[in-house]
Amino acid sequence: MAADPKVLVRIEALGKEFPVHSGISWHRKQKMMPAIDNLSFDILRGETLAIVGESSCGKTTLGKSILQICKPSTGKVFFGETELTSLSQKRMRGLRSRMQMIFQNPYSSLNPCMSVGEIIAEGLSIQKLLTGSQMQTRVSELMNLVGLNPVLKNRYPHEFSSGQCQRVGIARAISLTPDLIICDEPITALDISIQAQIVNLLVKLQTQFGLTYLYISHDLSMVQYISDRVAVMYMGKFMELGKTETIFTEPVHPYTQALLTSSIFCKSPQKRKTGMVSIIGEKPTPEGCQQGCKFRSQCPIALNVCAQIEPQFKQLTDGHWTACHRI
Repeated sequence: MAADPKVLVRIEALGKEFPVHSGISWHRKQKMMPAIDNLSFDILRGETLAIVGESSCGKTTLGKSILQICKPSTGKVFFGETELTSLSQKRMRGLRSRMQMIFQNPYSSLNPCMSVGEIIAEGLSIQKLLTGSQMQTRVSELMNLVGLNPVLKNRYPHEFSSGQCQRVGIARAISLTPDLIICDEPITALDISIQAQIVNLLVKLQTQFGLTYLYISHDLSMVQYISDRVAVMYMGKFMELGKTETIFTEPVHPYTQALLTSSIFCKSPQKRKTGMVSIIGEKPTPEGCQQGCKFRSQCPIALNVCAQIEPQFKQLTDGHWTACHRI
């Protein structure tokens, strides 16, 4: 089948498992635990798809699996018409220029032994696209694009603030003019006063270069501002997926409602929808949710069937999907 021209990335039944060890010896493997559990969805060209959910739900693993930084255990990832999971390292390296990542911690993602100019130029050098004066000109252009003075390109990361370092990371990500950028909580480690500047920079660059973002975040107010669609993730599964306005104004899954209710963004009576629920109990271990709905032990409106049968991820309206037996 020919690929849909509107779809940049297509994920089919993607899964990623990690070994869980017990005892003193790390060689004593207990079992495999899923970090991503049978996910299927599309990322459209030019859109921002946000992934939200609590810590350790698999958001970062999902992003790394799409880029093949972390090899999936099962499933397929299509980038345009190319299936990535079956590619050799050599062929995958040729596609790296079309997909990049902005990391959460701006300091740990930059090599302290390299100047910021060398960091920004590294991808261009690896792909052998530019050399010499052309390289230096391109680095200066990229620094101007992200709001940094090119005069500073010979300085090192420790001489910059966290916000400036994140701008360096963004310049590095766009240096190869990619189609897809995965933003892994790009503002979490930054001061509040800098966060809006970085998000506005991402919006500006997306408009200017037609970028596609997979935006991973805990900050629901920023997600509402920057995203076109939102996927709500819990323990490796999507609970709900839809347009941003629909998710924030008409959430249907109990976990989505609980997430919005507990958010500072929704504390005011004007923004808090009546009928929303709150999470109960403790988050289950992966061993405790191998059957049925993963959210059932924390859901205040769970049914008996929720402990026996996993709900199907079904479409309610155009573009709005959820997995809940009550709906």
